Amino acid sequence: MDTRSLIACHECDLLCRDTPVAPGSKACCRRCGALLYRRIPDSLDRTLACLLGAALLMIVANAFPIVGLEAQGNRTSTTLFGSVRVLYDDGMTSVAALVFATTILMPALDIGAMLYMLLPLKLGWVPKGLPVMFRLVQTVRPWGMVEVFMLGTLVSLAKLGHLAHVVPGVALWSFGLLMVLAAGAAASFDPHELWARADAIARQPQSFETGAVAAEAAR
Repeated sequence: MDTRSLIACHECDLLCRDTPVAPGSKACCRRCGALLYRRIPDSLDRTLACLLGAALLMIVANAFPIVGLEAQGNRTSTTLFGSVRVLYDDGMTSVAALVFATTILMPALDIGAMLYMLLPLKLGWVPKGLPVMFRLVQTVRPWGMVEVFMLGTLVSLAKLGHLAHVVPGVALWSFGLLMVLAAGAAASFDPHELWARADAIARQPQSFETGAVAAEAAR
């Protein structure tokens, strides 16, 4: 029996046969009824579209000012990197490291690793270190807290509204859209399709160039 056609239930560990299901349908364990996988229509294309948009917004969100304050004719603005630097200069090293990790590093690693996995599969080849990248995504995703950062920023701006004129920057809107696209990518991502596509590509016959080299060597 080909073990690649089997999938283990996450609840009772029963080995079930990997059966193709229609788009929008799901497969459940025949023993305990737990969900094994769900077939999401056009999962790869939808996830890639959200990820590419999120990658562009991530660059904009970190390159432009996130908020500006105007008081008595003076205006001050800062970027997210600038906020981290100010926290570090003020001696709040741990807070600066936490903000950098949860709002910049972890989301960037998540988006980068997902693109590293999905773009090559879309182009028809399996990237090196695919299992490592998949585990990396599962590790860093819980630490990405852009939503928490946005909530804290909005609360702070509401409290500062009576002290100064608050001017939302381009980065603030970018972070808001980034949240939406990141949620869309997570909702449309289908790990089962990822591994099925990678397995199908790996089983394809050798390329023409490889066959030509082998034929030449056989002579």
